[in-house]
Order: sequence, then C-alpha cells, then structure tokens
Amino acid sequence: MKRYVSLLVIFLLITSLWIPAASAEEKKSADITNNVKSAILIERDTGEVLYEKNSNEQLPPASMTKIMTMLLIMEAIDKGKLTWDEKISTSEYAASMGGSQIFLEPGEQMTTKQMLQGIAIGSGNDASVAMAERIGGSEEAFVEMMNEKAKELGLKDSFFKNTTGLPSSGHFSTAHDMAIMAKELLKYEDITKFTGMYEAYLREDTDKKFWLVNTNKLVRFYPGVDGLKTGFTAEAKYCLTATAEKDGMRVIAVVFGAPTSKERNAQVTKMLNFAFNQYQTHPMFKRNQAIGLAKVSKGKEKTVEAVTSEPLSLLTKKGEKTVDVEQKINLNKNLDAPIKKGDKVGTIKLIKGGQVVLESELVAKSDVKEAGWYTLYKRSFGMFTKAGK
Repeated sequence: MKRYVSLLVIFLLITSLWIPAASAEEKKSADITNNVKSAILIERDTGEVLYEKNSNEQLPPASMTKIMTMLLIMEAIDKGKLTWDEKISTSEYAASMGGSQIFLEPGEQMTTKQMLQGIAIGSGNDASVAMAERIGGSEEAFVEMMNEKAKELGLKDSFFKNTTGLPSSGHFSTAHDMAIMAKELLKYEDITKFTGMYEAYLREDTDKKFWLVNTNKLVRFYPGVDGLKTGFTAEAKYCLTATAEKDGMRVIAVVFGAPTSKERNAQVTKMLNFAFNQYQTHPMFKRNQAIGLAKVSKGKEKTVEAVTSEPLSLLTKKGEKTVDVEQKINLNKNLDAPIKKGDKVGTIKLIKGGQVVLESELVAKSDVKEAGWYTLYKRSFGMFTKAGK
C-alpha cells in the first residue's frame, strides 16, 4: 500500500509541460494534402488533431474496414477469449470470399497468429471472415460487434455491413472515425508486429507456400511506419490509414479517395513529415502501468489493481515554452464483483489552467470473481468481532 500511496502523491505533482493551443482554423488552413477526398492527421496518445480535410465526410473505407476487424481480434486476445496458437477453421463461406485473399480452403486451419498475418499484411478477406466466425459465431454477429464497438467509441459516421470492406450499400466511415479506430487498435502494441511486417510466409513447410507482401509500401520506404491498413475498390479509390513513430511520438494519418496508390502514399508522407517537423510528445504513462488499488465490494479479493488503458503523453509544438500541468487520479468507489479484466475502474486526467486537456480510463488489471457466502460471512464475522473489542 505504501507504494501506491507514493505513486498517487507523485501523480498529483505538477508537471512542467505545455499543451498546444492551435485553433481549429489554423489546423484546417494548413494546405498539406491535395487530390484526396478527405484526410486527417492526429497524434495517437492525446488524440490531438494536427490537420484535417473533410474529415467527417462519409465515404466507403474499402479494406481499411479491417482496422475494426483487427481491433476486435486484439481485444479478444487481450481478454483471454482467444489465444495466439489456437487453430482457426475455415468455413466454406469464408473460403468463398473474393478480392484480396490468402486462398484458404474449406476446412483448412491456421493459428490466430497466421490468420492475423493474412489480414494485416495480405489484406485477406477469407482470413477476416474466418476470424469473425470464430469470435462472433457468424460474420453477421461479428458485424454487430463492430457496430457496437463503433458506438462505444463515439463514432457517429461509421456503419459496417461486413468485416472486409468489400463494396456494400450503406457500408461507410470517415477519416475522423478511422483515425479513432486506429488510435484504439494501437493500444495493443503487438499489432504493429504484424502491420509493420513488409513480407512473411504462410504454409512454409508445405508445397503450397504462400508469400505475403504488405499492401502498405510505406512500411518499407518511410522510416518509422509500422502500419496500419490500405484500402482500394473502384468506388473508394485508394485509401490508407498509416501510423509512424519517431522520437517517442506516434501519429496516425488517414486519406480517402486518392486517384492512385502513388498519390495516396505521397499525401500520407506529407502529413507525416508535417507532424514530425512541427510537434513533439512527452510520454507520461505506458499502457497497463499500475496506478493504484480500487476497492471491490463482495469480491473474492477486496481490491483490484487499476492500470492505464492506453499510452498517455502530452503534446507540444517544437520549441514552445512550457507551463504547469496537474495530474488527477480518480478511482471508482462503488465497484461490485464480478469484475472482468479491462473493465473501467477509474479515470486519470491531465489538467491545465483549470481545464481538462486529456482524460483516459483506468481499467482492471485482472478478473475479480464474486465471493461465496462463506467468504462474505467470515468477513462480516471478522468485522463484528473487531467492533466488539
């Protein structure tokens, strides 16, 4: 307990950092991109918008849809509902997917890791559906999960009809929403081990060895790019949600509707250059960093460790002076068991000039099961005897 008390004291100390006060007009007036339908550039940890162009226009996202598909896969792994080595079976329906694929055959099995390689590197529609069926029971049920997750993230301009991004009426998203999905996906640092690979092989020890080459060429040609997902259909044109990390700062750039893949990459490159030339971040917390103990009522354990749900940083323009920023931690006081790993148990806020400039959830590090009647009886009896003394 002494360690957590010390941590809380440290967290409440004032940190000398500064938050940029660039106006929305300044961000929009910067003429960074051209020849694309919409675009946005954000810093990952703060979500600060550094540049945008028609970022709320509803457009077909093509295979960028798979960012949401991968997010639900990573969540399932993080919550222990799925393992990396689990073998996933391919249904006839999954194997029938057209477009980009890794040519899964009905009944073929691959591990979660291999399927994710097929999705992240090769944009496999068949692998996406196979994983959707494993997690949701059917693609339709998984799509419902995708739309529920979009609502949970506060995304009002996205709606999914499938897991792949294949053309479908009423299947749409925006540059803004895609950036938020990417921000959420990047909580899971393992994802860039897949999206950042330029090439890999499936079925290596068979006569059907399959070479995967990343559809995102910036992974190879722009230092620091390690994701996330390209997209193309005749309707959507060339799209890309990219992420790059340099000097501890991670940014996300999204473009919709470029006329060619070369133009798509050129516009994203300009946005990335702008971010790294103009801004810097100051890391504050890593994901899953312990913050304190939240009390739990009627649980097998009386407390649960509260950890950060994502990396947290502060953003400044390069060369700007700093001012004081306060950190405030609030742990929920009315938590009842059962609690699942990842459930919200509090918040952390960064405050500047009396205003909250960044707020993020604190989550349970582990499950807390409901206590049985005998455990509760012993606790009550213990309290009674202490009171009697």
